[in-house]
Amino acid sequence: MTSFLKPENALKRAEELINVGQKQDALQTLHDLITSKRYRAWQKTLERIMFKYVELCVDMRKGRFAKDGLIQYRIICQQVNVSSLEEVIKHFMHLSTEKAEQARSQAQALEEALDVDDLEADKRPEDLMLSYVSGEKGKDRSDRELVTPWFKFLWETYRTVLEILRNNSKLEALYAMTAHRAFQFCKQYKRTTEFRRLCEIIRNHLANLNKYRDQRDRPDLSAPESLQLYLDTRFEQLKIATELELWQEAFRSVEDIHGLMCMVKKTPKPSLMTVYYVKLTEIFWKSSSHLYHAYAWFKLFLLQKSFNKNLGQKDLQLIASSVVLAALSVPPHDRTHGASHLELEHEKERNLRMANLIGFNLETKPDSREVLSRSSLLAELASKGVMSCVSQEVKDIYYLLENEFLPSDLALKVLPLLNKISKLGGKFTFASSVPEVQFSQYVPALEKLATLRLLQQVSNVYQSMKIENLAGMIPFFDFSVVEKISVDAVKQKFLSMKVDHMKNVVIFCKTSLEADGLRDHLASFAEQLNKARQMICPPDRKQSKLGALLPTLSEVVAKEHKRLLARKSIIEKRKEEQERQLLEKEREEESKRLRLLKIDEEAEQRRLATEIEQRKIQRLQREKEERDREEAEALRLEAEKRLKRKGKKPVIEGGQISRESLMQLTLVEQVRERQEMEKKLQKLAKTMDHLERAKREEAAPLIDAAYQQRLVEERVLHEREQQLEVELSRQRHAGDLNEKERLSRMMGNKEIYQERVVSHRQAEFNRLQRDRLDRISKILLSRKQEREKMRKLKYYLKVEEEKRQKLREEEEAREREEAERKKKEQAERQAKLDEIAEKQKQRLREIEEKAEREKREALLGRPAEPALRPYEPPVRPVDPGTAAPAAAAAAPAPGKYVPKFRRGGGETAGAPPPEADRWGNSGSRPDGDRWDRNSSSFGSGGGSRSSSTWSSSRMRDRT
Repeated sequence: MTSFLKPENALKRAEELINVGQKQDALQTLHDLITSKRYRAWQKTLERIMFKYVELCVDMRKGRFAKDGLIQYRIICQQVNVSSLEEVIKHFMHLSTEKAEQARSQAQALEEALDVDDLEADKRPEDLMLSYVSGEKGKDRSDRELVTPWFKFLWETYRTVLEILRNNSKLEALYAMTAHRAFQFCKQYKRTTEFRRLCEIIRNHLANLNKYRDQRDRPDLSAPESLQLYLDTRFEQLKIATELELWQEAFRSVEDIHGLMCMVKKTPKPSLMTVYYVKLTEIFWKSSSHLYHAYAWFKLFLLQKSFNKNLGQKDLQLIASSVVLAALSVPPHDRTHGASHLELEHEKERNLRMANLIGFNLETKPDSREVLSRSSLLAELASKGVMSCVSQEVKDIYYLLENEFLPSDLALKVLPLLNKISKLGGKFTFASSVPEVQFSQYVPALEKLATLRLLQQVSNVYQSMKIENLAGMIPFFDFSVVEKISVDAVKQKFLSMKVDHMKNVVIFCKTSLEADGLRDHLASFAEQLNKARQMICPPDRKQSKLGALLPTLSEVVAKEHKRLLARKSIIEKRKEEQERQLLEKEREEESKRLRLLKIDEEAEQRRLATEIEQRKIQRLQREKEERDREEAEALRLEAEKRLKRKGKKPVIEGGQISRESLMQLTLVEQVRERQEMEKKLQKLAKTMDHLERAKREEAAPLIDAAYQQRLVEERVLHEREQQLEVELSRQRHAGDLNEKERLSRMMGNKEIYQERVVSHRQAEFNRLQRDRLDRISKILLSRKQEREKMRKLKYYLKVEEEKRQKLREEEEAREREEAERKKKEQAERQAKLDEIAEKQKQRLREIEEKAEREKREALLGRPAEPALRPYEPPVRPVDPGTAAPAAAAAAPAPGKYVPKFRRGGGETAGAPPPEADRWGNSGSRPDGDRWDRNSSSFGSGGGSRSSSTWSSSRMRDRT
């Protein structure tokens, strides 16, 4: 390996080697540069090197080198300049496609050059001998030599590019473009095997994308652009699969689309859904699944009617007619009748799976999903208004086959309608991808349905019928085909009939009164007779409505009671369901939290496992390289021995044979041995062909003679058995006549016994009827007495309730009056208290002003003029003997301030005067006992009277 200081030097060295014809060395030089860890920083020179590298890989058809170089270049420019990788890959695919087209054009030119009259003029003798020995045509040989290698390389190119771009979110568009080009390659050259492999590759890429969600550059399917690219790829895959008629792969593509939609929980655009349902109709029709085919048409009708605003009347009529005809083409009998439990489970699972695909329901609930059936489809067609959009011929045939009862001429009326329908059809204008629809494809199924309907209606009317009469009523098929159809219908329990070829009749076995068809006819016949009787003998008078309602009144009450009980149970169940939902929600939150923790742990484990796997891969790679060296050495020794045995000299490069030469020699030897073996096998096959032809020529006359002898023996045996059968029939007939004569003697005894049994049962019936009428009359009488008792009880309870209500109202009126009176007294008392408090405040202010004035007079030494007092308390009565000393003692000395409590007599000199009472009584306090004691020290009746007066007023206030 040569190292270069700059990448430009490696590119220059490669160009020099190319100029001298050493392309392999030039490719190895560029490969060593790209895979070297020294040049991991992206630069523009590396892009030019990659262009030259892929050109060399394409010229030499080295797909493995191209893949390794592109992987290394992706590592280099993934985070720096991913557009450079895109340009290199586009250049690589362009060169591969161009080489393949050149090889194909060369093969066509060679084929045209070989297409001459005189082969000896244009071919050498050696070429002619080779063509006769190999047994190949000129075109096949030229394709194998020129076209096939380049097509293989182009296919390998597409696989390489898809593998490189599968986990790259920045090159999703290039990945989609490559997939589309690969699909077109398979379509253009009819490569069905490669198409299957390509679908599997893309499917695996998506599965790995969902499996390893922690990759850094992983595409995000929740993004609208990514989802649209993946959907376009899947729909292109579906289109190519149907064009190549790979119906199984087309169905798998449909499942891929459905799985992708379930994964991202988003429905695609209506235009894509149109293609989806159109392809579903083709797939189901090819698989003879008429029921699913009809449902696909019905979904397409609903989709176009809801979203296509430009839908014309002709297109609407065409698609509606297709829906109705597809629904009528479904067999009317159930094919799962009489199947085993395992088959029924498989059929149920298949129905649910198809319902998911057809309905495109992302929230699948199999327990609540309705099973697809012909009857439910026809009911939906009627409810959705499809019948109002179809053509008149389709509407007529629908009513003839589903609603009319015409056992004699049903097929004759259906035949001209089928001839008209077979000529209808056309191409839809609302979607270019929808193929042209011809209603003639439904004609065989409609003929079979008409045959089944006719057999069903005839079986309800007749017990037996001549075969030629029945065959004349069915103009569609021969009687052998009708017999096959009837056998299938009898097997599915749709019909009950037998074909007796000896008597040349058809026997319909439904003769009992319990048969559904006969019972319906008897019921309709009874209704018509009842209407005729009412028209002939109308009723005399109209019955009273009240009389008609009274017998059912008890039933109405019982039903109402049951309804209320059911409503109560429903409410309780809803409460329980709500509680259960709350518990489930809490459980789900807890499980979600645990799941997130588990995801984190799994991510860490995956990271560790990835590191271990990488180390393991590196170790295996080293071991593989060691094994490759050992195998190369063993191949070299073996090649030298082989060449020495044949007298040839081995090719030596630097003293040792090269590995490429060893591989080339081994391949050449294997090809030569294979050709020799093929020649031996061809010679042996030709010998065996001649031997087998000779044996058959010798055995042919012997076989013919044995066959003629066998015919004679069988004819004699048939005549003998026929004669024996005639004798046995005569004996059985004579025995039956004897048995009839013997049993006819018992007919009289049988009639006597029958009359006795009938009379006994009639008497028993009359007795039971009388007992029943007596029991009913007793029950009615007891119920009447019970209703009377209940009515009286309700009246008594109503009267008592009115009395209690009246007493309660009187008591409430008295309580309201008492509360108003107390409230009024309380307001008056509060007003008096407020007035007394105001007076008390006024007296306190006057006392304070007087004290302030006396204080100023004492300080200034002059008496002040008495101020006018706004309020004068009442004068107390004073004793004349004690008034004079008190006045004398109260006279102050001139020029000296004397407190008020010292201005009295000598007995009261040491005690302050009593303060004014807050209630207006001076000389008294709120504490009556203490002021009574003080008032006794004055020695006069005035103090005691004032205290008693205060005490009495205080008691009144408290009261």
